[in-house]
Parts: sequence; C-alpha cells; structure tokens
Amino acid sequence: MKIAVSSVAPDLDAEVEPRFGRSRYFMLVDPDTLQFDSLENSSSVASGGAGISTAQMIANKGASVVLTGNCGPNAYRTLLAAEVQVVSGVGGTVRGAVEDYKSGRLKASAQASVDSHFGMGGWQRHEKKGATG
Repeated sequence: MKIAVSSVAPDLDAEVEPRFGRSRYFMLVDPDTLQFDSLENSSSVASGGAGISTAQMIANKGASVVLTGNCGPNAYRTLLAAEVQVVSGVGGTVRGAVEDYKSGRLKASAQASVDSHFGMGGWQRHEKKGATG
C-alpha cells in the first residue's frame, strides 16, 4: 500500500499542504515502514486543470490513499475513478498524518471538500474569514 500526502516540502516532517492540486510536493509513503519517495508536482503551477492532472499523476504512481488538506470536485472524481481513496481535512506533519491514518483516526471523505478553483487563491479568502475549507 502507498499513501500519497500533499506536502509543503519533500520531507516526512514537513507540513501537509492544504491544497491538493496546487501542492508543490507529494510524499509517497509506505505506512508500515515509513519509507518514502518525494514527488515534485509540475501541475502545481499550471494555469488550469491542476487538480485533474495531479490526481492522474498520483493514481499512476500506485497510491491507494491520498491525505490532503482540501480536494476539489474534479480531482476528487478523478481519484475515485482510479479507485484512490481521498481523505481531506488533514493537517500537521506528513509523518503525523500517516500515523493518524494507520491508527484509524482519519476516515475517507464522502465528497470534495472545496469548490473548483479553490487552490487558485480561494483558500486565502476562506482562511481570512476563519473557515477551514
């Protein structure tokens, strides 16, 4: 099993990135050994379609679960179609998120956690209003 975690840096002790499609890095982690590969997400700077192309990249790398702060509807549908489970609302470090998932404290999301284009600046507006996603 591989868990993909959106990350602000290529390190297990980095914070979980709150934006799935615009995440600069993903950590592909084996939850049993904590061995990992870091992936740079070239779609993070795309002008459009970042969520879908990021979801395709994650699915192609063999991840069965994604842990992230927020996931929009296009990425969510793409991941589900590839049979990749989505867990949103995740924070803290990558290492902590994997441990929380292993222990059963994190559950699969039933739907996208944000609207389309959230990662293009909408997250800043939400945070200023005090919303979490």
